[in-house]
Amino acid sequence: MTSPYPPSGAPTAGYTSPIPVRPARLADAVASEWTKIRSLRSTMWTLGTMVAVFFGIGTLVALIVRATDDGTFVEDEVLSLGFFGAVLSGICVITLGVLTITSEYSTGMIRTTMTACPSRARILTAKAIVYFVLVFAVTAVTTLLLGVVQVGILGGEPDGGQWLRSTLGVSLYLAFLGLLALGIGSMIRHSAGAITVMFGVVLLPLVLTIFMITFDALRGLSEWLVKYSIPSQLGALYDGSMMDGGPTGWEPLAIIVGLTAAALAGAYATLESRDV
Repeated sequence: MTSPYPPSGAPTAGYTSPIPVRPARLADAVASEWTKIRSLRSTMWTLGTMVAVFFGIGTLVALIVRATDDGTFVEDEVLSLGFFGAVLSGICVITLGVLTITSEYSTGMIRTTMTACPSRARILTAKAIVYFVLVFAVTAVTTLLLGVVQVGILGGEPDGGQWLRSTLGVSLYLAFLGLLALGIGSMIRHSAGAITVMFGVVLLPLVLTIFMITFDALRGLSEWLVKYSIPSQLGALYDGSMMDGGPTGWEPLAIIVGLTAAALAGAYATLESRDV
């Protein structure tokens, strides 16, 4: 039996969707960004390369030290050998941080994202949360496994502080370095341009030092650039540094958090003030 068709002009009952309707929240944007980042091939390649470089170089350096040690190597400093892999892994972290947002601009996907979620601040926040948690988790597991392998190869008994800085500290530092790249990428909106800027942030202080070293008037500035360069800050987390007087202990982490906060503040401001 079918219902009679209502006569023209008669009031009709309102439609009620069987699907619960609720306002969109940050958790929904996070779920969307997680789906996007884990489905991108660039995520697998950059993080896979990061793990291979970090673990492979750290293990190789430990084997070389074991084969060539003439008795001068201090076993308790074994975790510091992870520094070489950490510096090179930073390149992969920077690349992924930039691509997390610039890839949407290059494909035009950003228009769909902005249409689905008009709150631009919510989109950037979701991207930052997903990226940070993913990179930190992968790096933390890698640094911990590398430390166990290095101690197994060379021996030594690093104290708790050395373990914390070389695993938790380095993982947080690289994750914030990637967030800094994400903020730069959001402002520049171009993959190659943002990656070039980030490489300049990492390498330019050391390159400028080569030209400044011949000028006595610039010697103080060149030394400051070396002390506070990204590689030197990573070295400080491993209880080593390129020069005396630079950041020590957990200070590099505070510096990178400050730089990242400034970059993200600029990213939020430009995202709200420009067209898609």
